[in-house]
Amino acid sequence: MTLRALVMMALIAADGMSQTKGAPSASGKVERIKVHGKSLEGNLEGDSPDRDVFIYLPPSYATARTQRYPVVYLLHGFTDNTDNWWGVKEHFISVPDVANKALASGGSREMIIVMPNAFTKYQGSMYSNSATTGDWETFVAKELVAYVDAHYRTIANRDSRGLSGHSMGGYGTIRIGMKNPEVFSSLYILSPCCMAPETKASSSLTAAEKVQSPEEVDRAEFGTKAALAKAAAWSPNPKRPPLFFDLPSRDGEFRPGIGTKWAANAPLAMIDQYVNKLRQLHAIAVDAGAQDAAIAETVKVLDEVLTSYGIAHTFEIYEGNHVNKIAERVETKALPFFSKNLKF
Repeated sequence: MTLRALVMMALIAADGMSQTKGAPSASGKVERIKVHGKSLEGNLEGDSPDRDVFIYLPPSYATARTQRYPVVYLLHGFTDNTDNWWGVKEHFISVPDVANKALASGGSREMIIVMPNAFTKYQGSMYSNSATTGDWETFVAKELVAYVDAHYRTIANRDSRGLSGHSMGGYGTIRIGMKNPEVFSSLYILSPCCMAPETKASSSLTAAEKVQSPEEVDRAEFGTKAALAKAAAWSPNPKRPPLFFDLPSRDGEFRPGIGTKWAANAPLAMIDQYVNKLRQLHAIAVDAGAQDAAIAETVKVLDEVLTSYGIAHTFEIYEGNHVNKIAERVETKALPFFSKNLKF
């Protein structure tokens, strides 16, 4: 870890000086903990079921000893990790900085923010349920929530829990959120990947066919890595070591049988099954950058589907690409959204 990162973590972990009339200080506190996921035990990738989790505690948490807080569960994207998102490494976002700025501007109320590290051997869990990657749906929606409620002063009910994420994390937000309205009441979906089914053998799938061992993953290009992670999450095969999955292409030809498994995990294919649960959510927001063209198109379809069912939501295509406005969107859109829609 660099000296800059050590100094940054020390600063955000320190309690700020109290302001007049008991008002909160400018900065929250960050804790880095481990949470064991029973649902992640025995995954065929061999990833540890003990996951790093970063917690942002708002400024008044240390002094307002009886106060309880809403919680926003935040999910990072593919090839990403908690160190990147929490200011340990230079990145396009630092959650503590963003949260502190939102509080200072008056755009956000005080909340606890929680992010698990979902970086795996295939560089992303897809927040799915698989023998190869483990049951990340249960880990996020059940085990992580239960741990945080047991160890922190949360308001432990759905009305005070939000779920949000970017890219793979946006995918995880819609996937987990629409299945668990009894756990989360409000969703903010940022530039979600993987929304639509794949129907043909892409160049990334063809390249993924050539990967023969997990050790080759780091050397692969991004699209190939994504294909491998999706296969691990959506088409696991315990009888195919050492990768433990099937790809939906073979010798460059699409395999409809495996493709069907992938389609079953695409939110735009799943959503009709969960309409009644989506209606139980208090608030939904989704956005994407106009220059993030492929994802923006699927977000437009999601907007159309929700609108056709009369499910209230907000939707925006803004000027930006996949990453360049995410810190700003979390600060000025997502955190104010949860401040408005969660119960305090």
